[in-house]
Amino acid sequence: MQLRPITYLFTISYFGARYKGWAIQKGQPTIQGKIERVFRYVLGHNDFTIMGGSRTDSGVSCKQGYFQIFLKFEVDWQELIPVLNENLGGEILIHEVKQVDRSFNLIQEIQKKTYRYFFARNADHAFSSSFVVPVFKDLRLDQMNLAAKAFEGSYDFKAFCTPSDTKSNFTRTINFSDIRLEKGLGIDFFQDKIYCFEVEGDGFLHHQVRKMMRAIWYVGAGEWSLEEIQNRLSNPDSDWEKIPAAPAYGLFLWETQLK
Repeated sequence: MQLRPITYLFTISYFGARYKGWAIQKGQPTIQGKIERVFRYVLGHNDFTIMGGSRTDSGVSCKQGYFQIFLKFEVDWQELIPVLNENLGGEILIHEVKQVDRSFNLIQEIQKKTYRYFFARNADHAFSSSFVVPVFKDLRLDQMNLAAKAFEGSYDFKAFCTPSDTKSNFTRTINFSDIRLEKGLGIDFFQDKIYCFEVEGDGFLHHQVRKMMRAIWYVGAGEWSLEEIQNRLSNPDSDWEKIPAAPAYGLFLWETQLK
């Protein structure tokens, strides 16, 4: 018999700049930690379990993601969602909720994820610093696009992640990888020219997107040739110099698609 046989799927977004990622860490503000505190307060008990669909890093934001909650009893969420959002303070928002079968496993149901990373060649205003990373380099869009396209396909990304002792499979499939120039966001404290790195794949390793971003900058600035990326994908176990991860605050989990 299941101890918590009722489960619901929530669709959420969050601004991650002030949080140390999704997963709970003792003494640190995290997205999951804030959600659990608010649910305890609104529901009036702590007899539930929450499972997230993505363990985003410290500082990373999310436009569309999911989490699953397991409970003993059904809940009428219609009146509770506004109360939850009010107590979440605006930086975390619940958009939708639906009941799913107890056999539903969020992690296994995720088919693909899309990330976007926003950056510019300069910094026009301090207010943009939470969303757009200034690179302070001359970057060639055509070369950055070639670098982005080099990641498309199935590869061992060990040279483009922070490896974990608990993980042995570093192969991931990138369906789409592209750099484009945004027209601007129409707000005077954002740069006129903002670049967007968009990448879609079946899953991503720790720091993978941010290290891919750094490698693309290297190629765009003429510091690397395209072969530097290709060689690391072809020979992931070689003793490569570690690639620093690009700053977290330009990265957004843009879309999570379920099966």
